Amino acid sequence: MAKTVYILAAGPSPKKTGATLSIIDALVRQGNRVGIFRPLVADTSDPVAREIIAAAKLDQTPADAVGVTYDTLAQGIDKALATLIAQLGDLSARHDAVVVIGSDFTGALAPIEAALNARIAANLDSPVVALVGTAGPATQCLLDELEREHVDVLASVESATDWDALATQLEQPRQHVRTPLRFEYDVAQAARANKRTIVLPESDDDRIIQAAAITLQRGTANIVLLGEPDEVRARAERLGVDISAATIASMHDEEALTKYASAYAELRKAKGVTLEQAKAKLADPSYWGTMMIKLGEADAMVSGATHTTANTIRPSFEVIKAKPDAGIVSGAFFMCMADRVWLFADPAVNPNPTPEDLAGIAISSAESAAAFGVTPRVAMLSYSTGTSGKGPDVDMVIEATKLVHERRPDLAVDGPMQFDAAVDPTVAALKMPGSPVAGQATVFIFPDLDAGNITYKAVQRTSGATAVGPILQGLNKTVTDLSRGALVDDIVSTIAITAVQAQTS
Repeated sequence: MAKTVYILAAGPSPKKTGATLSIIDALVRQGNRVGIFRPLVADTSDPVAREIIAAAKLDQTPADAVGVTYDTLAQGIDKALATLIAQLGDLSARHDAVVVIGSDFTGALAPIEAALNARIAANLDSPVVALVGTAGPATQCLLDELEREHVDVLASVESATDWDALATQLEQPRQHVRTPLRFEYDVAQAARANKRTIVLPESDDDRIIQAAAITLQRGTANIVLLGEPDEVRARAERLGVDISAATIASMHDEEALTKYASAYAELRKAKGVTLEQAKAKLADPSYWGTMMIKLGEADAMVSGATHTTANTIRPSFEVIKAKPDAGIVSGAFFMCMADRVWLFADPAVNPNPTPEDLAGIAISSAESAAAFGVTPRVAMLSYSTGTSGKGPDVDMVIEATKLVHERRPDLAVDGPMQFDAAVDPTVAALKMPGSPVAGQATVFIFPDLDAGNITYKAVQRTSGATAVGPILQGLNKTVTDLSRGALVDDIVSTIAITAVQAQTS
């Protein structure tokens, strides 16, 4: 990913073009291929982009330097931000550095443009060079908005500036901002980079057909729909969506039924399952889809829109089974906070895990986090931090932490610790000084289902966080359970997440 820097003023500023050309020159002197990006413009024939491209002699067209207009933004800010993230991603693939140039504060939105630019900078994960004059309300407003959005302010310029030093600063490690929209984009990009085949057994649900069409259009997965081809295509036509790129697998295909039933009967022969009993099981689309995964005809399954959780995951326990080092299948949610992504486990599957179970959940959760670009620092949560508390519940977490250290000494894991010690560096310094996890945890392992479920819902409902999941962890292959109330967008996101999970299973 290319380096980015966002040149932003607190209002209309004649210095913006000069500052932009100065940082471009510094980056070019360091050997970078530089592009520019104007995320928010009055119209697509933006004169600022044209002037800078011509003056700096950049190998770039004005058209690909322009993001969205004020009119587009007014139609929905989240949609506009998603567009900007994708556009910057395309530019970053073609350049070593991209200079992002803030808006002009000349239109009807001028009073809120400081907030808009700060939010854009956060979603683009771009550090800011703030062009500030004398101290005043406008400058303070800009700096406050940047702080609120957790944006890294690289420098606040007032006069002569060492632009070469600023360009060098872009090479230094920094705290990245990962908004929910950014996480969604990263997942989609990862899914496209190594495309997997996902079977959707519930083609009799309109939401599934619509989600399949969007997934195919975005290119995040190959899709297999279970159902009768004529019926499925008729449903798609009625909905006005294109699923022509999907494979439609009939469950009345006798050859396929015999193949899957024979394989299932062989797997379950110790339980006395006959071929006829296996064929009866295969009447359930969840079993059919699971056998497709088992035989390598699909990489993963997403189900649950019209089936219960038990109906979705029971075949997985019988056929796919848990990974040896996991020992237990667990659930997890990605909690997309304003500026970062955390993973909570297990708020979905296991009511009263043992120390061995908790250790397995922690290991699986660390692997899930890493698969999605979240550096795993695992906090084993309790009502007690370190040695401050006693009792069987604390002892259980102590034992689980010890087991993780023994099984995976490479993982950063610590506990027991309270939630505040896990996330707040000041509290961590007092309660667990020297811990490799406290104050900077990214993966949170709750001692039981009660604690996990209550906490994830409390965080989701009170902080504005986006909860993505649950994903199932610890299986040899990937199966994901949908909420029966899932919206089409939820299903699309779940398919993409499942596709990324399937890349490592």
